[in-house]
Amino acid sequence: MEESVMSKKQFRLSEVVILIIITLIIGFILGLSIFKVMYDKKNISVYKNDEYLSKFIDNYNYIINNYYGELDKDKLIDEAIAGMIGSIDDPYTTYLDSDDSNSFNTTLEGSFQGIGVEVINDNDNNIVVYKVLDDSPASRANIRSLDIIKSIDGNDLVGVSTSDFVSMIRNSNSSSFNLVLLRDGEEIETTVNRELVTIKSVESDVFERDGKDIGYIYMSIFANNTYSQFKNELEKLEKQGIDGLIIDVRSNTGGHLTTVENILGLFLDSSHVIYQTEDKDGVVKAYSRGSVTKSYPIVILTNEASASASEILAAALSEEYGAKLVGKHTYGKGTVQELKTLPGGEQYKFTTKKWLTPSGKWINEVGIPVDIEVDFNKDYYENPVHDNDLQLQAAIEALL
Repeated sequence: MEESVMSKKQFRLSEVVILIIITLIIGFILGLSIFKVMYDKKNISVYKNDEYLSKFIDNYNYIINNYYGELDKDKLIDEAIAGMIGSIDDPYTTYLDSDDSNSFNTTLEGSFQGIGVEVINDNDNNIVVYKVLDDSPASRANIRSLDIIKSIDGNDLVGVSTSDFVSMIRNSNSSSFNLVLLRDGEEIETTVNRELVTIKSVESDVFERDGKDIGYIYMSIFANNTYSQFKNELEKLEKQGIDGLIIDVRSNTGGHLTTVENILGLFLDSSHVIYQTEDKDGVVKAYSRGSVTKSYPIVILTNEASASASEILAAALSEEYGAKLVGKHTYGKGTVQELKTLPGGEQYKFTTKKWLTPSGKWINEVGIPVDIEVDFNKDYYENPVHDNDLQLQAAIEALL
């Protein structure tokens, strides 16, 4: 009898729990429905009150409903976005198709899945190896610059574009490829693997002059992995007890803002402003996230192609650290872009802010002047060694 009573009590309790759960579910669904109705009404109101958006939607619907054949709605929207971006009178606001987007992202990411070559098409539409990256699958497979890649896995490559060749590598299910190369009139067969290839964007050296050790760091771009490379090279130089440092950003056109922020944090503590941004809401100061301010002298090497993040670095170290600028005045890109990715892989970047130097100067289309102006000498092109680099030699002298 006691067992029967207990069973009934448990049954009644379970009923109550089920009723509560059902009530919560119904309430949640009703809440979502009410929110959706309110959200839709709000959006409809926005559409009706915005004559430009209403005009676009009306014409989009008219085209969809009245065109005689089938239409790709995704393509229509992508082309509409490309048209809007193209109508903006700003050289840094651009639309990137999937090929351009892949190339752009690879450069800024600093690594990619591939064999480690840069290729071009010659006048006969051959695939020619322009550059072999250091410590890459291609370098280990004895692929060399100026090799003509005749075929890949038995597929003839004559007439194939460089973008199609890259797609063959990127989209293949294979992890290795059989290539036939043409080198000095001789055909060579080789097998190359597809691996994660890291793009090296930082190089360092030490120059001994007048009993002093001058550290030198060159950066080609501010990619995602540039900071870690820069930090490693800087630590190596500092362990050698350098008396000064040259940072070379000549022809470095920029990259990720967070990368230059992190690099500046290696030299300046958090009391220092490293740049300012200005948008429709006003001006905001960005401070260094570093903990220590270095004490050794620094020279920044710049030229007319040093832009964007390179200019942020140069301006911050010049105004907040006292670094000297040597070479030629910088390019003058004083704006910040954001990158938007579309569902199909296309992207567009558009300007959202101005950036200002720590003291509040806007260098757009003006550039940053140097403290010591030195022209680049033509002898360096014929014999590219440090001794022939007059700008570099002037930077060393400035530190001495």
